[in-house]
Amino acid sequence: MQRLKVKIINKSHHPLPEYGTFEAAGMDVRAYLPEGSVTLRPGQRALIPTGLYMQLPEGYECQIRPRSGLSLKHGLTILNSPGTVDADYRGEIGIILVNLGEYDYEVKDGERICQMVVKSYTKVEWEPVEQLDRTKREDGAFGHTGTD
Repeated sequence: MQRLKVKIINKSHHPLPEYGTFEAAGMDVRAYLPEGSVTLRPGQRALIPTGLYMQLPEGYECQIRPRSGLSLKHGLTILNSPGTVDADYRGEIGIILVNLGEYDYEVKDGERICQMVVKSYTKVEWEPVEQLDRTKREDGAFGHTGTD
């Protein structure tokens, strides 16, 4: 398992993002709401602050993903999932939560609201061509590979 040092500033009074178990890929991130909770009505979205600022190394991104328990139990998810934090971004990490459930949901200060996964990425170098290699699938789109 690789380890990566990432510089981070935590302006909240909550712990840094942390793994729930030894082999977890995602770290739990907490809401930073020092002025009180935020209630999301069904269909409503809000930018929830975290109080976190980080400096990722070149070649890495931070993906923001929903927490499965919040999604299943309450319909709470990340609107632009997965959200991406680029290596050159230095502002506060904000989480765009949306309530797709049937009832109001109160987001409380310190509540674990999402997961954060830090991943390396590859820069694409385009190679313009006149024709692509052939495949069995070709241009078959959604549902093309069957329903079983």
